[in-house]
Amino acid sequence: MSVLTQEKVIIAFKQLGNFLTNPTDKLENTMFAAQNSNAWFTPENIKKSVSSFAEMLNENDLNYWFQSVKFSISPKKVGLILAGNIPMVGLHDVLTVLATGNIALIKLSSSDDKLIKAIITELTNIENGFRDRIEYVERLKDFDAIIATGSNNSSRYFDYYFSKVPNIIRKNRNSVAVLDGSESFEDIQNLGADVFDYFGLGCRNVSKLYFPKGYDIAKFYEGIESYQPIINHFKYNNNYDYNKSIYLVNAAKHFDNGFLLLKEDESLTSPLAVLFYEEYLNTNDIEEKLNEKAQQIQCIITKASIKTKTFGFGEGQHPKLWDYADDVNTVEFLNGLV
Repeated sequence: MSVLTQEKVIIAFKQLGNFLTNPTDKLENTMFAAQNSNAWFTPENIKKSVSSFAEMLNENDLNYWFQSVKFSISPKKVGLILAGNIPMVGLHDVLTVLATGNIALIKLSSSDDKLIKAIITELTNIENGFRDRIEYVERLKDFDAIIATGSNNSSRYFDYYFSKVPNIIRKNRNSVAVLDGSESFEDIQNLGADVFDYFGLGCRNVSKLYFPKGYDIAKFYEGIESYQPIINHFKYNNNYDYNKSIYLVNAAKHFDNGFLLLKEDESLTSPLAVLFYEEYLNTNDIEEKLNEKAQQIQCIITKASIKTKTFGFGEGQHPKLWDYADDVNTVEFLNGLV
């Protein structure tokens, strides 16, 4: 196995960040190929994801993050079952395994089997020592630990098959936004990114709104009007038309601005092109509602003063290296493998 040190890893990650800031023609071609095999992976969304990782892998954040990262002197084989709902969403898990000096056994999602490979190939070109730490597999075997991301249904399968090894099993999660009525037009416009980036397919996308009682929903719709062109994407439009027809046939009360439906519902998981909403009375009321569903929530987007971790409007899809999925610290998990 090639000699790899934490110092080399840090340098390589910084160089990868620089590479993603200025993608090569080869990577641009891979982006085009990814779009052809997955209609949700539009050029805009792929570039958005590449830019997000470039932003994440900046020198200051890497130096800060690596203070908590231990580099294993006896590498473990960590099986990774990656999601493919948004472009490159599984890359953070791969980088975390490599950062801790372990070996990544990668099972790619069929929905995203080109982009991550291209990025990892560039990383191995930057630092040859990674070549012995990465293996793509169709079926996981001979692993020491598992990190698997999937649905609530697949998580039951994962729990059964991987229960005998250390594991992180991720289920469905959704993000919510809490408005208090003091938001500016710009705040709502920024919130639109949390709703519509990647067509709302990510767990960090807002799928549920909490309004103060009596909130004027027209104010929300006015703020997101600039996102109207999303309706021109045929798959998004199909979902919008389908859900609208269901609500009309069932005479279900809802609001409609021509590209996003709002429906009052206590659930966090709304259909594509729909946001569920719920009203709250005061700070204690909203904190109680959020606490009740804490295990289902990925991010809380708000500028209101709430006693929990929150993100500002527009920050949902711009996580830091230490903003771990499901709030489970992947580095601590990997550091603890013996």
